[in-house]
Amino acid sequence: MIWNDDFETLPREAIEALQFKRLKQTLERVYATVPFYQKSFKDADITPADIRSLADLPKLPFSCKQDMRDNYPYGLFAVPLDQIVRIHASSGTTGKPTVVGYTKRDIDTWSELMARSFAAAGATSQDVIHNAYGYGLFTGGLGAHYGAERLGASVIPMSGGNTQKQMLIMKDFGSSVITCTPSYSLYLAEALSEAGIKHEDLKLRIGILGAEPWSEEMRAEIETNLGIKAIDIYGLSEILGPGVGIECIEAQNGLHIWEDHFIPEIIDPVSGEVLPYGEKGELVITTITKEGIPMIRYRTRDITRILPEPCICGRTHVRLERLSGRTDDMLIIRGVNVFPSQIESVLCNIDGVEPHYQLIVDRDGNLDTLEVQVEVNEKVFSDEIKVMQRLNNEIRKQIKDLLGITCKIRLVEPKTITRSEGKAKRVIDRRKG
Repeated sequence: MIWNDDFETLPREAIEALQFKRLKQTLERVYATVPFYQKSFKDADITPADIRSLADLPKLPFSCKQDMRDNYPYGLFAVPLDQIVRIHASSGTTGKPTVVGYTKRDIDTWSELMARSFAAAGATSQDVIHNAYGYGLFTGGLGAHYGAERLGASVIPMSGGNTQKQMLIMKDFGSSVITCTPSYSLYLAEALSEAGIKHEDLKLRIGILGAEPWSEEMRAEIETNLGIKAIDIYGLSEILGPGVGIECIEAQNGLHIWEDHFIPEIIDPVSGEVLPYGEKGELVITTITKEGIPMIRYRTRDITRILPEPCICGRTHVRLERLSGRTDDMLIIRGVNVFPSQIESVLCNIDGVEPHYQLIVDRDGNLDTLEVQVEVNEKVFSDEIKVMQRLNNEIRKQIKDLLGITCKIRLVEPKTITRSEGKAKRVIDRRKG
């Protein structure tokens, strides 16, 4: 179902005309109201008047998460605080939290884009949406909540954690759509199985999953174990929260990014040069309707590519290939770039292992080492040593064939690796500090 046909199916020329009009308005506003952008633009020897078409966008300087921390808490806000009706912030685990503010109109836009996203995922006003994203400073819970209400669905504000209660509510309340992280959906599937609840006993039909990169292999695992269609949703608090882009249920092939509100670019993460459509690189997003904290050429650190080809669903906005990782959680092991999702894709294709793993990175002298800890299922764990050894060798060989590096494989018993009720902690890097 297309939620807003007027905008979601605009011809390409109309999208670009609207983008340029809104971009000019945004640039003039931030140049007049945000000291950071005034200085940034002047340092680049550019003014909003120099942007005469969308092709001029690369002339503008980038912004990044560190800029938000340097201007903590309200330095990037483009409106007075009395016009801000909601404040969210990141967890701040790697420094000061990044703070974002929303005007009343921003909240309305966010709700609309989340309703648009839910509809693209196949949800309707008849659904019971079980929202297991965390409520609070994290944007996921409230973003999904307002979108579900705008859609007209019944929303259950579960938040994260308390898995036993999640299962009870899911079964008794007839939840038909679940929103959570992919890793938590796997955890739920495992918990349901242990409780003797089959997915046929539930009304679940769709999972709208995001907040962390996940592979096609993990998607297949989730869809099988929960009996649902697993839809990837994309967002980040600096840009909006969830609802920046989403897969459609018709294709499940690329995230439609709502181009009437955001302009995506792909750049070479080292040189900063803009790459043509179809080439993989770092995603950069410019917001063109946000009032509270507009972001100009924001470096997301997410690795993807733009897919301009028309989609079978009829939406005309370009799609992003599903994220393969991030430039800042990419591991460099003996000169080789490694993303956790690449390891995951190997593990999910091997019989006998569970989709729960951790990567332990360390240094032996001057040499980087990688240990992959992965759970095996009950049958394999209780089997003969030679079966475990054969499995160990197979995993090591497949990773070597894919990535060209040799790593240590450690098979661990079921339920050994800590389960996550939010974003899974996949990497422990002991080289730091």
